[in-house]
Order: sequence, then C-alpha cells, then structure tokens
Amino acid sequence: MSLKCLCCFLSNEDESPRRNVDEKKNSRDYPWERYTLKELLRATNNFHQDNKIGEGGFGSVYWGQTNKGVEIAVKRLKTMTAKAEMEFAVEVEVLGRVRHRNLLGLRGFYAGGDERLIVYDYMPNHSLLTHLHGQLASDCLLDWPRRMNITIGAAEGLAYLHHEANPHIIHRDIKASNVLLDTEFQAKVADFGFAKLIPEGVSHLTTRVKGTLGYLAPEYAMWGKVSESCDVYSFGILLLEIISAKKPIEKLPGGIKRDIVQWVTPYVQKGVFKHIADPKLKGNFDLEQLKSVIMIAVMCTDSSPDKRPSMIEVVEWLKDGVLKRKKEVPNLSSGNNNNNKGDGEENDENYEEFVTMQSNNLKILSDNDRRKMR
Repeated sequence: MSLKCLCCFLSNEDESPRRNVDEKKNSRDYPWERYTLKELLRATNNFHQDNKIGEGGFGSVYWGQTNKGVEIAVKRLKTMTAKAEMEFAVEVEVLGRVRHRNLLGLRGFYAGGDERLIVYDYMPNHSLLTHLHGQLASDCLLDWPRRMNITIGAAEGLAYLHHEANPHIIHRDIKASNVLLDTEFQAKVADFGFAKLIPEGVSHLTTRVKGTLGYLAPEYAMWGKVSESCDVYSFGILLLEIISAKKPIEKLPGGIKRDIVQWVTPYVQKGVFKHIADPKLKGNFDLEQLKSVIMIAVMCTDSSPDKRPSMIEVVEWLKDGVLKRKKEVPNLSSGNNNNNKGDGEENDENYEEFVTMQSNNLKILSDNDRRKMR
C-alpha cells in the first residue's frame, strides 16, 4: 500500500466501531488493529502523566493496559502538522510491512481529528538509553552476555530491513533510545518515523537529513546521501556505545565536543582494548569478544561508505566473534578469565591481524583482513 493511499485512509478515520480483528489481520491492506480513542484513553488513564514512559520531538509515549489485561505502549504525536502526519503514515506503513523478532511489533493505531496514536507491544525493560545513560545505568543490568545478545539481535533486525523486507527499508535513526528490550532483554529496533523505502535497483537516495547528531554517517550529514550504509555507520556507533557506555558525543572542558570514534581510535591504534570497555563491567568480559566487536564497529564507522560492511556481514561476524567464542570460553563473566590477564597497557599480540596505522589514522585492511575477523 502506498503512503498516498495510507494518508487518504487515515484522513477518513472516524470513531466507528472496530471491524473484527481477525478479519483485519487477514486483510492485505489493513493488517493492523484500529483502536477507538475511547479505548486508548481508558487504557492510558486519559494519558495521565504517571503513565508517561518516554518523550521526544515526535511527542510522548504512555504505558497502558487494555480491557483484556494486555500491556501496551501508545505513542501520542504532538500537534498535527503535515510533517507529523507524514511521520505517522510512514511508521504505520513500514511497521505494517515487516515481521521480525527483533523489530518492535505494531499492534494498531488511531487516527481521527487532531489525534494520531500508534500502539505497540510494551517493552518492560525499556530502552538501551535507559540502561547505558539513564535511570537504570547504575544498576548495570546489562552484563557482558546480555550486551552481546542485544548487539546480535539489533543487527539481525537491521539486516532484515536492508535485505529481506520488500522494498528494502533504511531506518535512518538507529540509536540507543530506539533499541527497546523485552522481558528477556531481547533487542527490538523501534521508531520508524524517519524510515525510507528503497525501490528495487536503487543504491542510494538524496534526501533531507533526519536522525540524531552523533549517529549520522558523514556523507548523509553533509550531503543528504542516504543508503543502507548510513544505518551501518549508525549501528557501528551504537556498538561502541554498548561496549563503553560512552555517549556518541561528549562535551569536554572548554566546550569542546568529541565524538565516540575520536575517543576510541587512539585505544584501538595502541591495541589497548580493555580501556574501551564500560568500567561498570569491572572486567567481567571476554577480551577476545571485546576486540572482535570493537573491530566490527571500526569497520562499520569507516568514513567511506563503500568500505563499510553490509548488515548481513555484520551479523555473521558478530555471531562468529561472540557465539563461537562463547562455546570456547566456559565462564565469560569470570573476572579471573585468562583472556583478561595483564594490565591492558601492552599491545595485544594479535592486534596486527586486525588493523594497520597509516599517517596516524586508523585504516582497515583488505577483504582478506575482514575474513580474519571471523
């Protein structure tokens, strides 16, 4: 269904009773549940402040519970503008197309008058942002195995969008707050308001820049050239953020700003990988996994989009570097793991297999070097 058709449909939405849910799920055009405003007001206690679980430029997200006891999250867009209407239409359109265990599921929506509401599955463990930088950061609920599982899950969700969805989809806003966590801490990529559908045979588009500062690929931020590799770059930033719990951009004394790639590069060049890990992990990680994931992130954040891997490659490398290694190391969380020996100041003996320095800049080697990542 085209966006034009969807927008026309949304503009005609009214308060009429919902059609049978099973019938609509079988409908090719409208596979979502169409809620009434009364239902969602009741579920969220009239969008009470105590029910608010998130807020952004788009509006607010509220926790709710249906008459059947199902927990839901309801995104309520701010004042209706043409921009907000389009973002609403895009998100419903995209989520109506995709089905994957690592993408946030769309339950339904309401569109009537000046209200635009999107209903999702509720994620009880909130977002990565909450755990890395927010109110749950000090609890350190994300141990090393959980962080690795989250990276693989988010990567698989993106790989589905890029390579399996038809047409292919570029998310354009991959960041910590858009990776939600279910009861088992499985990753769910969310928020498709900025997504772009890429026609068959089209390698890239030039468009108005959307997204979040710190995660934007250079070619996209400067020239508006968007492709799947832009999401790959954002994912690389996210990887470094998950590993280090550093923000994508941090303010230094004197008002200077430093991005996470600038911060991590000297450590990688020296082979001092342990210093990149989140101090809250207290050394409870597998050093070989740490190195593998960092180098994958470095490849993803290459300044040249042509040199970045595809998300299919990223998934493969992550699984080889994490899951295979997990089988080889009996106790990944042990602070006495032999792979963590030493004070971390000396260069790793295998470091030259991964990177080479040229004119003080980090440079990734050839495809042969990529294979060594596996």
